[in-house]
Amino acid sequence: MNMQVIKNTVVTLDYNVTDPDGELVDAGTEPLVYLHGGYEDIFPMIEEAVHGKKIGETVIIKMQPDDAFGEYDADLVEIEPRDAFPKEIEVGMQFEGLPEGNEEDALIYRVTEIADDRVVLDGNHPLAGMALIFTCTVTAVRPASAEEIEHGHIHEHDCECDED
Repeated sequence: MNMQVIKNTVVTLDYNVTDPDGELVDAGTEPLVYLHGGYEDIFPMIEEAVHGKKIGETVIIKMQPDDAFGEYDADLVEIEPRDAFPKEIEVGMQFEGLPEGNEEDALIYRVTEIADDRVVLDGNHPLAGMALIFTCTVTAVRPASAEEIEHGHIHEHDCECDED
């Protein structure tokens, strides 16, 4: 029987993400597996598009930055003294930090530039500000376990949870 994607099913998607020019942004080497039904495991727009689909069906979702990783925020770019960082710092490295005036939400800052005595850090998601085209095919659907529904997320096979 070919199950439909409905609330409280665990869905496996083969996917890739391109920008509007067709450039590959994420090749989706690992399938995406999530608990369907408003658990915020996946972007709501994708969840809506996949709802009611069956195995083998493909959807293409065009997402604006607001639907995906948000607009690019120049305020999240910080310039810090070089000596505040380890010697072996390089572009692309990531650090967790708290934006000024916001002690609540830690952000991941990416090193985007290293000058003589300064390091430029960017707290934006690498895909912030980009429109994205998300193409996905439903490859598996199964009922979620009561425990997965209770926890609001899927349990991987190597989970310490008791299997039934």
